[in-house]
Amino acid sequence: MAIGGALFVLALWFDLRDIMLLASVGLAMPLAALGFLALRAPRLALTRMFEPPIVGAGGSVLVRLRVQNRSRRAFDGAHWRDLAHPALHPPGEAVLPAVGRHEGMLPTGDDTVRLEYRLRTPRRGVFDVGPLSIAVSDPFGLARIDRIVGTPRELVVTPRVTPLDTEPGVVASVDGTVNALQKRTHPNSDELIAREYRYGDPMRRVHWAATARRGELMVRDEEQRGDPEVRLLLDTALGGRSHHPVAGGHERVGATLDPAFELGVEIAASLGVHLLAHGFRVRLDPVDDPDVTTRAIAAEAGGYRSPGGEAGLLEDLARLEPPRRDARREHPRQVDPAAAARVVRTRRDARMPALVVLVEPAPAAVESLVALRPGVEPAIAFVAESASTAVVERLEEADWRVVRVRRPVDLPAAWSDAWRSAREAARSGGPGAS
Repeated sequence: MAIGGALFVLALWFDLRDIMLLASVGLAMPLAALGFLALRAPRLALTRMFEPPIVGAGGSVLVRLRVQNRSRRAFDGAHWRDLAHPALHPPGEAVLPAVGRHEGMLPTGDDTVRLEYRLRTPRRGVFDVGPLSIAVSDPFGLARIDRIVGTPRELVVTPRVTPLDTEPGVVASVDGTVNALQKRTHPNSDELIAREYRYGDPMRRVHWAATARRGELMVRDEEQRGDPEVRLLLDTALGGRSHHPVAGGHERVGATLDPAFELGVEIAASLGVHLLAHGFRVRLDPVDDPDVTTRAIAAEAGGYRSPGGEAGLLEDLARLEPPRRDARREHPRQVDPAAAARVVRTRRDARMPALVVLVEPAPAAVESLVALRPGVEPAIAFVAESASTAVVERLEEADWRVVRVRRPVDLPAAWSDAWRSAREAARSGGPGAS
């Protein structure tokens, strides 16, 4: 078109009619190519599948595309490119194989082509994969039109899970599920049968005579035992910060991740998966809610159960959005320790383990944990390096077992030491934290 325009000006200036003909052809050919592509718009149907449907961070997923021609004429000479979040590093443009005209009577035929490629998943989150971009050009390459086919589909990338030592988790294995299926054949069977105390057992079932003989805490085993429950609290708001480095959600291009927040999510995922694998029912709550103390202790239902609970827990953590820089901070309401203590006293026989993952909590969140302490045993807090020393000291004063975690690789040793020390303290009758 530029050459045609230059020739047209030259023809008018020097009154050259032969050059005018060439100028007209140069201007008309690109316009004719655009009209040709507009009339030859493809009619395609797209089906997209992921294998596996949910993938962990650091892995890869196979994307399968099924493209079907819905037009009555064949379609070829096009290029395709699947649009995706830049963090997934989608492949570049490639040639789309030729597809025949639509065959309505046959489920598969020449009108269908199958494509596949692999995506790397470097970090957790929920990413949109798609739609499919089809680039069509005319035979002379003078014009090109990009058509959008299909709709985006969510790809769930779960956080990394660090394997933990299995020995501490065995204290609450699936024994509760097994015992629930057993029935005593003799109604007058000895009620003095005792077993080792497991966290989550009510104190009213302690067998003091057997405890004195064995030298460790024992409980009566004549009652059916349900699955033990554990509370997992995660610092999701980072209320102790004055600003956040995160510019927005995961879908915003160029958003920077907060390493401390991602570390907290990975710790919560590792703890939750490990506990579910050993028979616990896991309840995940935000630690930043000032009402979390009263609401969580009074709740009876909810949480994640095995089998199947691991997938739900990891997917919920994958969808967890990091705090945003422009989020408005509301003035946190203060926790009433007296009200929380009254709730704890009403449920003294139902104390459960509590695991807390703190990144940089607000003072109100720390006080809620202090008020929660009388109702949980053991009470273990995994604290990231970004948390202040004042937070650690306040929790230790409230009898929480505080463990510093700087990297995910430090979690297995921290988990083993914290759980073992809390267990030994419970056996000796001392506090569950130091």
